Amino acid sequence: MITDPLLITLLLLALILTVPMICRKLHLPTIVGFLLVGLVVGPSVPFEGGLIPRTATIDILGKLGMIYIMFQSGSEIDISELKRQRLSAFSFGLYTFLFPFVLGVITSHYILHFSWLTSALMGAMYGSHTLMTYPIVSRYGLQRSTPVSITAGGTLFAISASLFVLAYIHDTVLALDDSLGLLLSKLILLLVITLLAIPRIARWFLRRYEDPTLDYMLCMVLLVLSAWLARELGMDAILGAFLCGVGLNKLLPNHSMLMHRITFVGNTIFVPVFLIGVGMMMDIHVFFSGWTTLLIAAVMIGTKLGSKFLAAWCVQKQTHISLLEGELIFGLSHATSAGTLAIVTIGYEIGIFSPEVLNASVIMILVLCTSAAFVTEHAAKQIALHEEARMAIDKDVNEWVVAAVQTSQEGLGENYLTELSATAQLPNPRFVQYPHWSDVTNAIEHISTSLVVYANRQPLNTLKRLLVVVPRYAEKEQDFLTCFGLVRRLANELGTKVLFYAPNDAQKTLHRMCLRQGKVLEAGFVQMEEWSDLPQIAKDIRKDDMLVLLSSRRSTLAYNPLFEHTPTILRDSFTHNSYLVVYPEQQIGDIDLDAFLTEVPHSTRSWRVVSSVLNFFRRLVK
Repeated sequence: MITDPLLITLLLLALILTVPMICRKLHLPTIVGFLLVGLVVGPSVPFEGGLIPRTATIDILGKLGMIYIMFQSGSEIDISELKRQRLSAFSFGLYTFLFPFVLGVITSHYILHFSWLTSALMGAMYGSHTLMTYPIVSRYGLQRSTPVSITAGGTLFAISASLFVLAYIHDTVLALDDSLGLLLSKLILLLVITLLAIPRIARWFLRRYEDPTLDYMLCMVLLVLSAWLARELGMDAILGAFLCGVGLNKLLPNHSMLMHRITFVGNTIFVPVFLIGVGMMMDIHVFFSGWTTLLIAAVMIGTKLGSKFLAAWCVQKQTHISLLEGELIFGLSHATSAGTLAIVTIGYEIGIFSPEVLNASVIMILVLCTSAAFVTEHAAKQIALHEEARMAIDKDVNEWVVAAVQTSQEGLGENYLTELSATAQLPNPRFVQYPHWSDVTNAIEHISTSLVVYANRQPLNTLKRLLVVVPRYAEKEQDFLTCFGLVRRLANELGTKVLFYAPNDAQKTLHRMCLRQGKVLEAGFVQMEEWSDLPQIAKDIRKDDMLVLLSSRRSTLAYNPLFEHTPTILRDSFTHNSYLVVYPEQQIGDIDLDAFLTEVPHSTRSWRVVSSVLNFFRRLVK
C-alpha cells in the first residue's frame, strides 16, 4: 500500500492523464476506464489494503465530483425547453420512480423473500438514479436537447420521491415524529433557497465583481452550500447540487468563459477522482464469498435495468421522439451511485439491510455505471451525427468583426469581446477597439464583412431581456438570417427573453423565423414603424436589458439616413444599458436561404437609391 501523500497524488494525476488516452485507443467510454482503474488500485489487488488507500482526501474530492456532475447537469439544461417539455418530464419522473419501485417491491418480497418494509426501501433505491453519464452528453454538445431536458426534469422528481420514502421508513423504524408535511416543508425551504435566494445573491455578486477567480469561487461556495443544506434538511446532497445548478442556469451560459472554467476543473479533477473512488469501493473477493450476494446482485441489476428501460420506452412513445433519443434517456437514467449509496447505507445502519445487500449494491453500481456509459456513448454519438447533418448553422460567415466602443481600461475590452463571441458562437471573430463612434463610422464604410459594435455596461450573464430593434425592409436584406441567428443564439445561451420592436412586415417574417423546427425562439413583438421612435424605447427599458439594433450600411435596401444619428441616441438615451449594433455582411454571394426568404427578389441599386430618397422626404414631411 502506498502511504506517501505526494506519491498518491502523483499516481492519481498520472491515471487521470493516461486513462482517457488508453480508452480512446480501445474505443471505451472514459467513465468505464476510470471505474475499472479504481477497481484495480482498490482492495481487489494482491497488496494488503489495496494499492491506494481510500483516504479522507479522496473521499472529499469524490463527493465534490458527485455533486459537481449534478450541478453541471442542472446548470446546462435548457430551461425554456424544460418548460415546454414539463409534462413529459413529469411523466418520465413518475415512470422512472413508480416502475422501479413497484417492480422492486415485488422482486424483493417474492424472489429474495425480504419483509415488506425492506422491500419498500429496496424499491426506493431502484427509483433513484444519478446522472453519472452526463459528461458524455456534455462532450457531444447535447446538453440542451429534448431527451436531456426530459431526463433532467424527471431526475428531480425521482430523487425527491426516493428520499421521501427513505425518510418515512427511517422515521418509522426509529419511531420518530417527523410527518410527511414536515418533510414537504423541508423540500419547499430547499427550493426557495436554491431557486430564489441563491440566484439573487449570485446576480448581485457578478454585477459587482467581474473577476474570473472570484466568479468561479462564488459558484463553488454556492454549490457546496446547497449540497450541505440539503443534507442537513434530511435529503441527499445531490438534490441540493442539482437545484443549485438549475438556480444558476441563466447566469452560466454554456459557451461563457465561466462555464468553461467550471467544466474544465470538474472534468479534470473532481469527476475522475469520484469515478476512481466508486471503483475502489468494489472488492472482487465479494464474488467468492458466497452465492447469496451474487443472487441478490443479479436480481437488483435485472430489476433496475428492466424497470428503467420500461420507463424510457413509455416516455419515448408518449412524446414521439426517436428511438435513439429514447436510448439516450435510458442511458442517462439507469446509472446509479449517490442516491443508491445514501439509501443502502442508511438502511444498513438502521438494521433493515444485511451486509449481503450492501455488497450486492456495490456490484450493481459498478455494472450499471458501466452499461450506462456504453449506452449513453452510443446514443449521444449517433444523435450528434444526425443533428450535425440535419441542423446547419443559420448561415456560414467567413469572418465577424467585433468592435468595442469607449473601453476605459486597456485590454479589458478584448475580454468583453471574447466573452460575447463565445456566448453568441461567432465563427472566426476579429476584435477591434475604438475610442470613439466616429472611428466606428469610418470602419463601417471600409469593412464589408458582418460587424458587431458592442458597449459593455454589465456582465452578459446577468441580463434578463434583449430588446431587438428591426428597421423597415431589414427582413428583405440578403444577410438578415445571419443577424437573426446571432440574436437567437445569444438569447438561448443567456436564457433571456426577446422583445422585437419592428414594423408589421418585419414582424411576420420574424414570427415565422422564431418557429423554425429545432431553432425555436420565444419572443414578444412591439409595433415600431419608424427609426425616429427609437428614443421612446428608453422609457420601457430596464436595468437588466440589453439593446440590440439591426442597422445597415449605405446603398442597401434597409438603409435609413436616420442611422447616422444612432450614436447620439445611444449616448443620450441609453447611458446605463449594454448595447449591440449589428451591421450585416454587405457582399452578396450564393447563399442557401430558407424558403420564406428565397421568395424575396433581389433589389436593384436604382431602386435602393429611389427608396432612400423617398424615405428621406417622407420623414422630412412628417
